[in-house]
Amino acid sequence: MTIRCRALLAFSLALAGPLAWAAGHAPTPTAATGGYSYPTEGRVEYVLTCMDDNGHDFANVYKCSCVIDKMAAALPYDEFVEQSTFSKYATLGGEGGNEFRVDRAKAQTKKFRALQTTAYQTCGLGPQKTPTVAK
Repeated sequence: MTIRCRALLAFSLALAGPLAWAAGHAPTPTAATGGYSYPTEGRVEYVLTCMDDNGHDFANVYKCSCVIDKMAAALPYDEFVEQSTFSKYATLGGEGGNEFRVDRAKAQTKKFRALQTTAYQTCGLGPQKTPTVAK
């Protein structure tokens, strides 16, 4: 995806996304979205990562946006960050990965991946790939 496309995506999501987090307000359920408010930056980061995993087709902008909307409807942002972090680093080897292999981390990873799988299916994306750790 070109820098221009990423900028346009970020701009369009910024217009549609809530700015409560940036204003210092904790994420709370909202009647308009039927879920929790996430910061725009978090939504954009998720959509871009989702598109990296599923292809940079224009339709995937909508599908990946749908996935993060479904996750935001079910999970407060702080829990989303915690669970997605555990999920991302669940396969991290060595001593540095010990923190991500304890029972609590495994449970958080399992919850996150189940929610993400359901959101992927609902939004018309194939099965999500297990995240790889950048070296």
